[in-house]
Amino acid sequence: MNASNMQHLLAMCIYMAAVIGIGLYFSRRANKDAEAFFLGGRSLGPWVTAFSAEASDMSGYLLMGLPGLAYWTGLADAGWTCIGLALGTYLNFLLVSKRLRRFSVNLDAFTVPDFFSRRFKEKKPLLLIIASLTIIIFFSVYAAQCLSACGKLFANLFDLPYESMMIVAAVFVLVYTFLGGFLAESASDFMQAVVMITVLVLILVMSVGAAGGMSQVIANARSFDGYYSLFTTSTPSDSVINGFGAGQKYGFLSILSCLSWGLGYFGMPQVLLRFMGIRSENELGRSRRVAIIWVCISMAAAVFIGVVGRSVPGLDYLSNAAAENVFIDAATAYLPPLLAGFACAGVLAASISSSDSYLLIAASAVSQNLYRGVMKKDASEKQVMWVSRITLLAITLIAMVIAWNSNSTIFGITSFAWAGFGAAFGPLMLFSLFWKRTTYAGAVAGMVAGAAMVFFWKLCVNPLGGVWGIYCLLPAFVFSAVVIVAVSLCTKNSEELDDAFEEMKAAA
Repeated sequence: MNASNMQHLLAMCIYMAAVIGIGLYFSRRANKDAEAFFLGGRSLGPWVTAFSAEASDMSGYLLMGLPGLAYWTGLADAGWTCIGLALGTYLNFLLVSKRLRRFSVNLDAFTVPDFFSRRFKEKKPLLLIIASLTIIIFFSVYAAQCLSACGKLFANLFDLPYESMMIVAAVFVLVYTFLGGFLAESASDFMQAVVMITVLVLILVMSVGAAGGMSQVIANARSFDGYYSLFTTSTPSDSVINGFGAGQKYGFLSILSCLSWGLGYFGMPQVLLRFMGIRSENELGRSRRVAIIWVCISMAAAVFIGVVGRSVPGLDYLSNAAAENVFIDAATAYLPPLLAGFACAGVLAASISSSDSYLLIAASAVSQNLYRGVMKKDASEKQVMWVSRITLLAITLIAMVIAWNSNSTIFGITSFAWAGFGAAFGPLMLFSLFWKRTTYAGAVAGMVAGAAMVFFWKLCVNPLGGVWGIYCLLPAFVFSAVVIVAVSLCTKNSEELDDAFEEMKAAA
């Protein structure tokens, strides 16, 4: 390990020590009881809510996946995806946040499966079980992409085996999540959101300077057919560095497919929990404004780092998976080693802020919803906490198995898990909050339909190509919504359920 590597390591150790310090600080409060561990006692302020919601969502794909996609195919794919995500962020805060906070307090629910189960007053915990299993399945995939990002980061910086570095990252995240629970996670996510946006802007500025200025970057990007446009897409060659074929028209279905990423926000447990955990629904307006500003700046910087990378000497990649290192390589090439270490800590920040959220929510699904809600209803707080920690370990091991292949792209892993949550939970969350006529049977059918359609479309329909290549979230989201409406219209609610909905809607 040379002197530069030592400085990289020193900077990242300082950062990780700060994160662990936050976990230790909050560990006593977090272990008070299950609600404190999983929801922080509903004590988040507006800035922490906004920053932690976005940091827990914008995982390694913000600093590695998006720049890599933009580098490889140009503006269209990455640009329309970011527009969809920005719209989804705004609408989720605007439409869902206040009503979910109000309903969850009224129902005394502090997990998403809890909310669905209590919203429909189910006698047998079928909805609770389905929601919990959905969380376990898709968060295992989500956690895998976070570990993959950390593994690629350390392997690239220190020239060490990817698999070994991924295991080190998994151990660190696991220990940290053990310590502090939701409060530590949210507080560190606030710090990590600041780190992420700072290093993105810094690396973008430095990369533009290294490329000879923005005019040179734009001229170079336009020299590749279809690269610098939202309405055409480039066709990279696998065999020629910086080689492209003829550009292709980026049609309406492709644009709609990318915009549909925004639909995923309505079903993202890590974001929805922040709405449930804020101390007052009246502070959500400020959170919305802070969140949308952070999202727009961060995603724009991430995309243009990839575009600028095409003009920077030495940043040449022969595959999309390799191109996901463009942020790390730019940081180490154009910053002093110590600053580069802090910049790369941004990747660590993104991955940690997301993976701890995913692990914590998966643990709550097993310990709070399945163990206490189904298997052992008289379980003590101590027993619930032990089950949650065992679950954290199990999910981490599963995620490590999924992330073992270093050639898989972070963006690809993320897109599947995002679609799963968006289709399974998104339509049902909207109908649960806004349509009194939604029935229990409709809720169960819609959740199952959305999750199943993601698998069916991804595995059976997408390979057909052409118009069938549309992102699986869009057809699955629509299918789930149609099933909820159709089944609800064919079944009835009890008067008790209708009255409870009106009471929650009117509650201050």
